[in-house]
Amino acid sequence: MAFVIFLIPCFMVGSDLALSCQNADDFVGASSPGDIVIGGLFSVHSEMLHPEEDPIKPVIQNCAGFEIQVFLQTLAMIHAIETINNSTLLSGVTLGYEIYDTCAEVTKAMASALRFLSKFNSSEDAVEFKCNYSDYIPSVKAVIGASYSEVSMAVSRLLALQLIPQEVILTSNATTGTVVSPASSAEILSDKIRFPSFFRTIPSDFHQTRAMTRLICESGWNWIGVIATDDDNGRFALESFGVQAMANNVCIAFKEMLPAYLSDSTFHTKVDQAIENIVKEKRVNVIVVFMRQFHVLKLFKKAIERNVNKIWIASDNWSAAVKISTMPNIRQLGTVVGFGFKNGDISSFQEFLRNLHKKPTENNKFLREYIMLLSVCAHLEYHDFQRCIANQSQDNLLENDGSKPHIWRDDFLNANVEPGFIHSTMLAVYAIAHAIKGLCKDRDCKDPSAFTPWEKVQSTCSQPCSPGQVKKVTESPHTCCYECIYCPENHYSNQTDMDYCYRCNNKTYWAPVNSSTCYRKTIYFLAWTDWFAIFLLLLSAFGVVLVLSICVIFTKNLDTPVVKASGGLTVCYIILFSHFLIFLSTVFFIDIPTEFKCKTRQTLFGISFTLCISCILIKSLKILLAFSFDPKLQNFLKCMYKPIPTVVTCTGIQVIICTFWLIFRTPFVNQNFSIPRAIILECNEGSIVAFGIMLGYIAALAFICFIFAFKGRKLPENYNEAKFITFGMLIYFIAWIVFIPVYATTFGKYLPAVEIIVVLISNYGILCCTFLPKCYIIIYKQETNTKSAFLKMVYTYSSKSAGSVAVSQASLDSKSSSFRAIVTDSCKTENDSVNGNCHFQVPGQSLIKGKVLPQNAARTMVRKRVSSI
Repeated sequence: MAFVIFLIPCFMVGSDLALSCQNADDFVGASSPGDIVIGGLFSVHSEMLHPEEDPIKPVIQNCAGFEIQVFLQTLAMIHAIETINNSTLLSGVTLGYEIYDTCAEVTKAMASALRFLSKFNSSEDAVEFKCNYSDYIPSVKAVIGASYSEVSMAVSRLLALQLIPQEVILTSNATTGTVVSPASSAEILSDKIRFPSFFRTIPSDFHQTRAMTRLICESGWNWIGVIATDDDNGRFALESFGVQAMANNVCIAFKEMLPAYLSDSTFHTKVDQAIENIVKEKRVNVIVVFMRQFHVLKLFKKAIERNVNKIWIASDNWSAAVKISTMPNIRQLGTVVGFGFKNGDISSFQEFLRNLHKKPTENNKFLREYIMLLSVCAHLEYHDFQRCIANQSQDNLLENDGSKPHIWRDDFLNANVEPGFIHSTMLAVYAIAHAIKGLCKDRDCKDPSAFTPWEKVQSTCSQPCSPGQVKKVTESPHTCCYECIYCPENHYSNQTDMDYCYRCNNKTYWAPVNSSTCYRKTIYFLAWTDWFAIFLLLLSAFGVVLVLSICVIFTKNLDTPVVKASGGLTVCYIILFSHFLIFLSTVFFIDIPTEFKCKTRQTLFGISFTLCISCILIKSLKILLAFSFDPKLQNFLKCMYKPIPTVVTCTGIQVIICTFWLIFRTPFVNQNFSIPRAIILECNEGSIVAFGIMLGYIAALAFICFIFAFKGRKLPENYNEAKFITFGMLIYFIAWIVFIPVYATTFGKYLPAVEIIVVLISNYGILCCTFLPKCYIIIYKQETNTKSAFLKMVYTYSSKSAGSVAVSQASLDSKSSSFRAIVTDSCKTENDSVNGNCHFQVPGQSLIKGKVLPQNAARTMVRKRVSSI
């Protein structure tokens, strides 16, 4: 994974001439014996010198330009091998190494590869020709390197002859993964048929260009310039970056391609041309650079001279280059944002550098050359020391016989460490070591002929991760071995050896643990075929049958006192029709929710239930009015008892509430994703407040109805609806009080069922309490459903009630017997006592008139009550 770093100035560059190759042993840069030998290819020098005479002889020439950073990579390889030899990783098997300098040239790298292919323990460094190399034992078992694409391609073809594993450790200059361009070397090296023994420990450049594009896009930069080298790496990077920039609406103002080699006669002209374009395009403030370090040095030198100040986006090849960050006046260029590899812990290597002066130099020419450079430039300070190394010639090094004193500068080496490259080098060594460990479990690897290199290609530290798994690299910086872990829930991997899992679209798809694909979520709703839905529908259907049955019974007994006492057939029909609509509304809670169902179900229930409660409220008022003997209460009830206006007003208010609800916050179909593997289709009420107001209004009417019915609960028993209305309202309250917490805590497809249950309970409760007692009298108590029986019952109740009213109107104190005597005498002496009037006065109170009811008063009151009912 790429990460962003900000360059800080601090750097060095070195240049010198290596001694020419006199014999085969002089060709080796650094070596150490071991049971198993690993080869190394590093461009310790930046270029190989060519002779001036013509024709060119087939002689391996000297190299120029000592590279401190690459020299450090050779030391990292040596340090990793020594660390492994001092550990128990290989159980007594020691690793050796042979490291060669490629000088960034294919010809010299090929010569090194020939040394690798030479037969083990052969007196001559010769490569045998064979038709089958399965039993051939070469001098090395694996190779680390090389740095550049063209070098890697040539060496890989040669090493593939014997399937010697080759590890690539570097970045943009190396082959770094699958590419798009058919001319790119990286695409060829990714072909396991052409290059079966080629491996790498670095990510693809595709990820780098994608990260760059994302950075540019997130920063709001959409007018940029690009400079790249005219080679495979530069062309691929430019192509990949261009495609992704276009996809993110980032426009490229100009593209400059610089020659791949500094020796090109047009190089300086191209650099000047690129600087001119940068200066001319004043609106371009961001420059993306895909180049090698030497090219960047030349470009920046010219840019500093022209006072160019821009934002430079660095590729991984030079983002951490010390030689660039320590250029004079580097800060004048502006801001540099770089991308590089994820670093590991290299503290052990830094400690190795601090003790490097104690190491022997006999078998390490690179270290000897570095010490010679220290000797020549020992008298200079840090920055002058850098320039001294950069300006040394071959003659100066040859004059230095090693006798001059030198000051060891381990701080200089630590200052030039590029952690990403060092970590990748060590990682490659440990990868090979773990592959060897797997092969040496059942054989004696102290014998170099115990296995051949091609076996290591088949042997891996870890088993391939199958689809549904991903690689998890160990936290240790000293191994690239990994373990296979399952993709977590809602993630999947559909290829082997994937580095990360893809995430499923959580809204519509899901995946179990260890899944290689995503599955579409199951859509749930309360379907017609669900057993619970069928049960609720049967209850609703039974309720409809019950309503129709009651309607038939009341129609056949239209002229009976029970039906008339119920308010007549019209009122009963309205109430029964309301119950029918309430039962019908439950149908809209079942099956796939639609916009129509979501809007209809609550509106139909709310208006129907309000109409039902309004009619029952009128009946409660009528009963209380008929059997109330309190004059004040009767006056109040007469004012309140307006049947049609009351029903229309109460129902109309609910209609207005539902209308506003549907207009401003209408219910809608909602997809609930709270269950991981399912999508719940449900109706969202749109506004919980509006839903609460609708239910609250019904509850308020029901409470008023309950109060009136409760006050009339002691009226004539056989025809007393008030008591049953009270029970019906109580059932309604209990059902809806229980509903609120259950509804708030329930989710899933059975949430509509909860509301259906409470609707059915409250509807059945009111229907049964209102009509079943009357039906019972009509069917089983026909002797009491006559006019004479009804008059007798009312007469008896009225007689009792009238006597109690006559006594209670006086509000006498039962404890004062003398007061009762005064009242009696007063009534006897007054002339108007014959007419039934009695005047008396309580001490300390105003005159009170009482009325003594005549004997025929009760019969007169009975006729009035019957007429009222």
